[in-house]
Amino acid sequence: MQSRECYAKAASPQPPKSDPVWQGHTDGAVYDCFRPALGPGGFIVSQFWSASPPGVGAPPDPAQLARRAIAVMNLHAIRIGIVPEARPGRVGLVGLPVWMWAEAPDASTWGPVTKSASTGGYTVTATAKVDRVVWGMGDGEVVVCRDPGTVYEDRFGKTSSPDCGYRYEHPGRFRVRATSYWHVDWSGMGQSGTIPLSFTDSVLITVGEVQVLVQ
Repeated sequence: MQSRECYAKAASPQPPKSDPVWQGHTDGAVYDCFRPALGPGGFIVSQFWSASPPGVGAPPDPAQLARRAIAVMNLHAIRIGIVPEARPGRVGLVGLPVWMWAEAPDASTWGPVTKSASTGGYTVTATAKVDRVVWGMGDGEVVVCRDPGTVYEDRFGKTSSPDCGYRYEHPGRFRVRATSYWHVDWSGMGQSGTIPLSFTDSVLITVGEVQVLVQ
């Protein structure tokens, strides 16, 4: 409501007609007046009488505005990079290092990415980034990596990954699942918060034993 510099909606329930806020009127309605404010509550609320609806509703929920901003970020799980490779004919060996990494990380798969959403003169800005990737190795074990990881190159040979690796103790076919855990920090309208999100992708790899492969 422009004249009162607030967003207004009809109070529910309405106060009794004996309440001074009615100013002696018996028609019209009493409205809650919301003004943005700093502090835990985020709003200052007062009431006033009006013969006709002011035409402006209550301010939006800032968390909902944050989710609108998230909706246009196009966030995804990482693109899995792994050695042994997840394709026919590629077999790892028991006891040799497995390397895992985020393939070509970008704003949609690793962040940070910042977007804003606005309505009725209010704006909320949200920034999303990956906090960690939890790798379920398919044998009951998990590996937590807080960096995108290092891309394997042939020159690395049998060395272990410096930041995101594993070794299998038994042969088999393993469904490796990489779950990206995002933190989305938002602020606006005198409030702030964090929205957690997660996305998962998976690949199937094969690990064999040396004596089996050389027969």
